[in-house]
Amino acid sequence: MVRTTKKPLQVYLRPDQLEALRAVSRRRHESLAALVRRAVDLLLKDIPAAEDPLQEVIALCDSGRGDLAQKHDEYMVRALQGENRGDA
Repeated sequence: MVRTTKKPLQVYLRPDQLEALRAVSRRRHESLAALVRRAVDLLLKDIPAAEDPLQEVIALCDSGRGDLAQKHDEYMVRALQGENRGDA
């Protein structure tokens, strides 16, 4: 299982929502938090790419290199080596 850092979030549910969620939790032997995380994942998976806020960072700048996607690791290593030598 992949462990990730989780951040707390306080959510207010209607009483009927909480009761139904607790029932599902008992039936599935799964925590309320795990069920909520799964529901959030399902919601986020269904968001069209055009609405994804990360799409806004695509093509913000131009590296001038036509092969950056294919050779990004190579360029990153070169840049880091340059920083370590003080060339950057």
